[in-house]
Amino acid sequence: MRQLFIQLFLMVSMGAFAAPMSSPNGKITVTIDGHSLKVCYKKQQVLDIAEAAIDPTSAVTLTQRIKADYVMLAGKRLHCTNEANEYRNGSLLLRVYNDGIAFRSASSSSTVYRIPEGMTRWMQQWTEAYEGFFPMSTTYKVKPEPSFSGVFKSAEGWNNRWGYPALLEPRPNVFVLLSEANIEHGQSASCLYNDGELFRVVADPCTSDHTPWRVAIIGSLADVVESTLITDVSDPTKYDDVSWIHPGVVSWIYWAYNHGSNDYNIIKKYVDMAVTLHLPYVLIDAEWDEMRDGKTIEDAIDYAKKNNVKPLIWYNSSVGWIDGAPGPKFRLNKPEDREKEFAWCEKLGVAGVKIDFFSGDNQKNMDYCIDLLESAARHHLLVNFHGATIPRGWQRTYPNLLSTEGVYGAEWYNNVPTFTNRAARHNATLPFTRNVIGPMDYTPCTFSDSQHPHITSHGHELALTVLFESGLQHLADRPESYLAQPQEVQQFLSSLPAAWDETRFVAGYPGEYVIMARRSGNKWYLAGINGTDEVKEVPLPFQGKNATLFTDAAGKDQTWRIEKQKKTPKSVVFQPRGGFCYIWEIR
Repeated sequence: MRQLFIQLFLMVSMGAFAAPMSSPNGKITVTIDGHSLKVCYKKQQVLDIAEAAIDPTSAVTLTQRIKADYVMLAGKRLHCTNEANEYRNGSLLLRVYNDGIAFRSASSSSTVYRIPEGMTRWMQQWTEAYEGFFPMSTTYKVKPEPSFSGVFKSAEGWNNRWGYPALLEPRPNVFVLLSEANIEHGQSASCLYNDGELFRVVADPCTSDHTPWRVAIIGSLADVVESTLITDVSDPTKYDDVSWIHPGVVSWIYWAYNHGSNDYNIIKKYVDMAVTLHLPYVLIDAEWDEMRDGKTIEDAIDYAKKNNVKPLIWYNSSVGWIDGAPGPKFRLNKPEDREKEFAWCEKLGVAGVKIDFFSGDNQKNMDYCIDLLESAARHHLLVNFHGATIPRGWQRTYPNLLSTEGVYGAEWYNNVPTFTNRAARHNATLPFTRNVIGPMDYTPCTFSDSQHPHITSHGHELALTVLFESGLQHLADRPESYLAQPQEVQQFLSSLPAAWDETRFVAGYPGEYVIMARRSGNKWYLAGINGTDEVKEVPLPFQGKNATLFTDAAGKDQTWRIEKQKKTPKSVVFQPRGGFCYIWEIR
């Protein structure tokens, strides 16, 4: 009798598993198959979670129907809404949204994604600072990038460690973006290790009783690019007063002058540029603690403040690159030192801090980042993490985090010659991968050259300021380069938003080209770039009237074409590695 009861119980439970868990609009469904989850989009399977925390002795229950509405201070959309159905099975908590799924379970649980050979994917080989390319591939058999200092190889010599986000195209024109969100105290971030087609989520041991949210954004490219799922599943802001947090465009010294922040006269040049272009911020980068000619950081801060430019200053986190690295160092590691330093910043009138050179995203680093954010907020300081991991939703919980590097950006024109020929395609991939999950401090818009040349056009570079979202948008080029541009371009930069009311994906394909529209108030910005070396004509289904066009003159190197148009055309012609921007007001 007892054995019969157990068999009946398991049959009833397994029957409950057969019923699909679905999104509110019904487009996404999830079913349990043994210890795996099968995820379908419009009735076709698009994701196989080959191993999940399934409890075969527990039924699946619908725990709540979620309808959320919240406001962000920066990002691709200031007013965010979402709907989901939430289910529970044992320790597994699963939310099925209209644009994807999010799930978490006991911290000891295992998650494995099956990514079949032949499936198109754009995946970044793992590095501590998430500074790598997202090349298109249809196989896991990829050789490790030779430039990475810490390579990870399988027995056959293939790379076998991957960072988030990972973009997949399981079916034509259907995409899945894998990442994670809502790292809490006591948790580490994770990455993917693969053994053939099986990609296991691996994290360092943690003290939390549950994992962060594992996230899969699902749908068309528009669904992926426009999604706010990473912040949707993250904790709401912990701050009662956010009136002091203001996104903005930043004048930045390092790209042109790697050691310029220890030179008061160079700092003045960038403050003066901010004044001329009406930029709210200037970043004083590394080595300001070694300022020459009898000047000090206090002198530089005073000069910026007298010119109504808000200063941001740089710190070494002193947990990653320390020996041989620039300073200031060891000022933020101990809680009492951190409070003293940030209080000093607040007293001087510093608006924010850029903190650099972290040593990965284990629990120790994640706890340190959270402590830095909370301490900075107590002293009304904005934060930009560099040499750091990617965003995982902290921009909602800690809205003073306005940007994060975690990207292979324009800084690499300083470091290696390989970036020159790969930058255009890389730039046309980032809006579909890295920038989907949060702000990205790429440091865009370089018209001149740094240590290594760039071959993207002026129109391409200008478009990046719109395509790449960051609550602190650092303009990387030297002052004389910006001030040599046509007056219309200078005015464009002077009025450039760093937060957007609305974002729409218009057209494109990863690595080939991308066109996006963003709205700030009553003004639309429509921007696009060509990731290829060929002239490309593409439809332009997003229309505007009385628009100003910024693009490249055909057949001429680095020559502007700027003109007024009564309405935007039905198609646009990209020059090789070129780009464009349209601006118009809603009347």
